Amino acid sequence: MAVKLSSLTISQNIPKWVRLHAYLSSVPCANSFQIIPQNDQNPSNSSEFEAKVQFLNNNLYPEGLLRILDCTDDVSSSVKLFKWVSRQRRFRHTAETYYRIIWKLGLAGNIDEMEGFCNEMVMERCPGSQEALLTLIDSFVGSRRFNEALRVFASMNSGGYSSSIDVINILLGALVEEKRDFQDVLFVYKEMVKAGIVPTVDTLNYLLEALFEANRVDTSLDQYRRMNKKGCHPNSRTFEILINGFIARHRVDESIVVLDEMFELGCEPDLSFYTNIIPIFCRMNKLEVGMKLFKMMRASNISPNSMTYEVLIQCFCEKLCMDDAINLLDEMMDNGLMLADDVFADMIEAFCKLDKFSVAKQLLEDKHVIKVCPHNALLRAYCNAGNFISAKHMFDAMVARNIVDNQSWNILIRCLCENAELDKALEFLCRMIVSSFIPDPATFSALIVGKCKLRELEDAVQLFHKVCTKCWVLDSVSYAQLVECLCQRKNILEAVEVFCYMSSNRWALHSSSFNMLVKGLCVTGKVDRAIRLLPLAHYSGTSCYNATYSTIMVGLFKSGKPNDLLVMLSRMVVEGCPLDVEAYCILIQSMALQGKTKGSILFFNLMISEGLLPDSETLANLLISLAKHSQMHMISLAIDKFVLKCEILDSAMYNILINGLWKEGYKREACHFLDMMLEKGWVPDAITHGLLMGSAVRKETDSELSGYENLNMQDTVSNILAKGLEEHNRSACAIAF
Repeated sequence: MAVKLSSLTISQNIPKWVRLHAYLSSVPCANSFQIIPQNDQNPSNSSEFEAKVQFLNNNLYPEGLLRILDCTDDVSSSVKLFKWVSRQRRFRHTAETYYRIIWKLGLAGNIDEMEGFCNEMVMERCPGSQEALLTLIDSFVGSRRFNEALRVFASMNSGGYSSSIDVINILLGALVEEKRDFQDVLFVYKEMVKAGIVPTVDTLNYLLEALFEANRVDTSLDQYRRMNKKGCHPNSRTFEILINGFIARHRVDESIVVLDEMFELGCEPDLSFYTNIIPIFCRMNKLEVGMKLFKMMRASNISPNSMTYEVLIQCFCEKLCMDDAINLLDEMMDNGLMLADDVFADMIEAFCKLDKFSVAKQLLEDKHVIKVCPHNALLRAYCNAGNFISAKHMFDAMVARNIVDNQSWNILIRCLCENAELDKALEFLCRMIVSSFIPDPATFSALIVGKCKLRELEDAVQLFHKVCTKCWVLDSVSYAQLVECLCQRKNILEAVEVFCYMSSNRWALHSSSFNMLVKGLCVTGKVDRAIRLLPLAHYSGTSCYNATYSTIMVGLFKSGKPNDLLVMLSRMVVEGCPLDVEAYCILIQSMALQGKTKGSILFFNLMISEGLLPDSETLANLLISLAKHSQMHMISLAIDKFVLKCEILDSAMYNILINGLWKEGYKREACHFLDMMLEKGWVPDAITHGLLMGSAVRKETDSELSGYENLNMQDTVSNILAKGLEEHNRSACAIAF
C-alpha cells in the first residue's frame, strides 16, 4: 500500500550529530524516502538501503531495528539506519539497541562516534543501560579493544552510573597484562575512587604491578604499606608482585625484606608464588632462599612442577652440590615428572667438572636416559679432558644404540681437529656421510680449525668459501682462529674478506682478533680500509679495544692525516671508549707539531688527571712546542704532579722547561724545577745557567731554541762550573722567591 509521506519535522531533542539531511518527494511511495548523511564516503546500495528503511517503517519497534542491524554488515549503513529510527517520534531506543550500535562501532574502530552514542545512551537513561554499559566494557576487554573499553567506562562514570568492582578489576587486569600506559590504569583507579567504590586486594595488586611497570618503585612500596588503611590485606599475589619488581631492578636485599614480612604476617604462598619466585631467587644465586621456599611448598602439600625442580637442580649443579641435585632428581621422578634434556646435560657436565666421569656415565645408565643431549654432554666432556679413547668408546656405544645426531659426530671431529689430527677427523667425516648425516656449519668450522692448526690456510679459505656459498656462518672460535692465522701469514685482505662476510651476518669477532686485523691493515698503510671496518664491527656487535682505535690513530698520524684524528676521537667518545696512553700521546704530538697549543695542553692535562703518563718523545715534543709559543706555564702544575714519581724528564727537558717558565715570567716555578734538577745531580746548560744568573742577555731566535731539540745532548758547561755552583744557584732561587 502506497503511503503519503508528509514533511518531516526535526526533533529539537535530537543532538546535532544525529541529524540527517532528508529529502522527501511527493510521490506516494515510502521507497521514495532517502537519507543522505553529510560525510558518507561509502554510500551503500540505495535499493537495499531503502528496502531496510521500508521494513523499519512497517516494523518501528526495537526488535525490528535489532534484526536490521544484525543483517547489516556495513557500519556506515547501520549508523544511518539507527539515526533514521531515532528521528521517528513513535520510536524509543532501548539499552539493547544502543548496545548493538555501540558494539558495532567499537569493533570497527570508530571510537569517537561510538563515544557519542554512549553519551546519548547515558542521557536517555534507558532501563538496563547500566548493565549494558558494564557488559560492553567486559566484551571490549575480552576482544582486546582497550581504547573502546576505556571510552565506555568514561561515559558511564560521567553519566553518574556506578561501575562494579568486578568489572573494574577486569579492566585493570587487562590493562596491566597488556602493559598499557600507566595513565590508563591511573584513570580507571581515580574514577573508581571518585565513584566511592571500595577496592579489593586484587584492585590494589593491579595498581602495584602498574606502578612497578612504570618504574615508580617507591610509590608502589608506599601503596603496599597503606593497604591495611584501605581495608585490604596483602595476599600471596601482592608479595609476588613486590619481590618480582625488586629483583627485576637488582634490589635483592629489599626483596628478601619483603619476603620476611610475608612470613611474619603469616601469609600463605600459593602455587603461582612458588612457581614464579623460587626460580627468581635461584637465578639470583640465592639458593638458600629458594630451598626454604621449596621446603615450605612441600610442607603445604603443594606439588612442585617440573620447572621448579629443574631450576633448583640447575642451581645445585652450578654450585657442584651433586648429592642434593641427585636427591631432587629422584624425588622428581618418583612424582612422575621427567627432567628436561638440557638440565640432564647440566648434571652430566657438573659431574665431569668434579672429575667424576664414571658417576656421570652410571647416571645415564641408571636413569635409562635415551636422549642424545645428555650423552653428547658426556662425550664433549671426555674430549675436553683429552680422553679421546673413552670418547670413542662412548661414541661407538651411542652409534650401536642409535643415540647420535650431527652434534655427536661434530664433537669428535672437532676434538681431532683441535689436536691437529686432521686425517683421523676426515675418517670420521667419511663415516658420518656414509651414515647419512650431512655435514653442517659446525662440521666446516671444525675442519677450518684443523686446517689452521696445520697452517694449511689455502684449504681453510676454500672451506670458508664453501660456507659462504651455503649462506652459513662459522662458530666464534673457528672464525677468530681463521682471521688470526691469516693475519699472521700477512694475508690481510683474505682476513678482511672473512670479517666482512661474518659481520654482514651479524656475527661478532673477538676483540683481540679484530685488533690484530686492524693492526695488519694499518701496518701495510691501509688505514682508510681499517676505518671502513669500524661500522661493520658496530653492526656485528664486535667490541673495539682502546688499542684498536690507538692503532688507527697512529696510522693516521704517520700517513699525514692529523685532522682525521679528531674524527676518530669523536667516534671513541660516542662509543664510550676511554683513551689509553698511546692515543693521548698521538693526539698531543699531532697538536704540538701543528702548533695547536690549546689542544695539546688540553689533552696533556686530561692525561695526567687520569693518572696516565706520556712517553719521553711525546713530552719532549710538547715542551718544544710550548716553549716556542710561550705557553709552558699551562702545564707546569701537571708536570709537578708526576715529576718526582717517574724518570720521564731528562736534563735536556728540564732545561727547556726551566728556560720557558723563566722567560714567561714564572720565576718561582722555574726555580722549583731547577731545585728538582739539581737534586738529581744534573746541572743546567750554559743558556739556562746564564739566564738564571743574569750573566747573559740573549735574543730569542729559532736557531737557539733548536739547540734543545736534540734530546741526547750532553751538558756542555759541566766542566767549567765551580764546585760551589749548586749553592750559588740555590741562593739565586731564594732571592727570586
